[in-house]
Amino acid sequence: MSLCEDTLLCNFPKCRGKLSGFAWVTACSHVFCDQHGAGEFGRSPAVCPACSNTLSGKLDIVRTELSPSEEYKAMVLAGLRPETVLDISSRALTFWTYQVHQERLYQEFAMSRAEGHVRQVEKLLSQQSQSRELELSAMREEVNCLKKMLEEYKRKYSEVSERLMERNRQYQKLQGMYDSLRLRSMVGEREASQGTEYSAGTVRYHTPRQSPGQAGMEGDSRGHHSFLSALENDSGKTGFFQFISPVRHSQAYKGPPRVFTKTH
Repeated sequence: MSLCEDTLLCNFPKCRGKLSGFAWVTACSHVFCDQHGAGEFGRSPAVCPACSNTLSGKLDIVRTELSPSEEYKAMVLAGLRPETVLDISSRALTFWTYQVHQERLYQEFAMSRAEGHVRQVEKLLSQQSQSRELELSAMREEVNCLKKMLEEYKRKYSEVSERLMERNRQYQKLQGMYDSLRLRSMVGEREASQGTEYSAGTVRYHTPRQSPGQAGMEGDSRGHHSFLSALENDSGKTGFFQFISPVRHSQAYKGPPRVFTKTH
């Protein structure tokens, strides 16, 4: 309640509204708005909603006008003795002092309750803050662990990449060697086939199924005589094939014997 505003507040716990117009005043120095006073004091016996005192007297509850007219002010205390007027004024001032004291106590109670609520909220906030700090520290540790794992994976990836590059270089080297050997093999096979064709055009042998003796015995005299005549005609000449006696061969030629290729 604010004294500068010169306004009373309803003492009903759930109202606490500013009073205007008419109000209900009790002998226990409580005041209520017209709505709650009429509702609470309409029962018998009447009980004060603020202090739970029983109000059974005739003048224990009075419905009064808070802003009386000038005529009422001029006549309400007229004819009374000065000491009576002072007693009435003293009692009215005591009522206001009690209302101010009650409002101060109520405000202190409300403030203490609000402070308790604030302390609880601060405690809860502190607990939540500590919990968030713990979670944050755990998340930071997890992030650091993940960073270490990432660095380890990067290192392993680098090593694997280097190994892969080395394997690729070895593979390219082996591929080159394989291509070179394959080319050499193809060239050797081509030269061997050309030599075989050349020797096949120069000298013809019997098939593996028939030996030279078997061919003579079977009557292949035509080919045998043609081969012998060719050798006799070329016996005194130097050609691709040169036939000499074993003694002359051993004396005249010291190299390896000639190799003849058979043609199938």
